[in-house]
Amino acid sequence: MSQELELVYKKLAEMQADLEDLRNTYKGVSKSYLVALSSLNELTLQSSEAAKRAAKSTEQSRIAAMNAMMAAKEASGNPTLHKVVETAVTAAVAAALAAVESAAAAAAAAAAASAAVAHQAEESLLKASTEAAAASRMAADSAAEAVRLSNQAREIVDAVNKKS
Repeated sequence: MSQELELVYKKLAEMQADLEDLRNTYKGVSKSYLVALSSLNELTLQSSEAAKRAAKSTEQSRIAAMNAMMAAKEASGNPTLHKVVETAVTAAVAAALAAVESAAAAAAAAAAASAAVAHQAEESLLKASTEAAAASRMAADSAAEAVRLSNQAREIVDAVNKKS
C-alpha cells in the first residue's frame, strides 16, 4: 500500500509541476498578447492619424492647383506673361501630382487601419478605421479636383499658345 501511495504522490508532484509550467506558459502568452494588442491599437491610431494628415495634405495640394490655375487664367490675357502662364501650369500639375501621392498615402494608411481592426474588433479601433476611411475618401476627392484644375490650367496654356 505504501508503494502505491508513493506512486500516487509522485504522480501528484509531476502533475503539480506540469500545472506550474502551464501557468507560467499562460502568463507569458497573456503578456505577449497584451503587448501585441497594445501595438495593434497604436498601429491603428497612427494609421488613422496618417490618413487624416494625408487628406489634409491632399486638400492643400488641391488649393495650390486651384491657385495656380487661377494665376494661369489671370495671366493668360497678357501675351507678355506667357512664361507666368507656363509656370502656373507647371505648378498646377505638380500640385495635382502631390495630391495624388497624398491620396495614395491616405488610402494605404486607411488600409493599414482596416487590417488592424480585422484582427481585433474594438470600438475605438473601428472608429479610428472609419475616420481613416473617410479621410481617404476626402483625399481621393481632393486629388480628383486637383487633377481637374491642373487640366484646366493646361487648357488655358494651350489656348494661349494657339493665340501666339
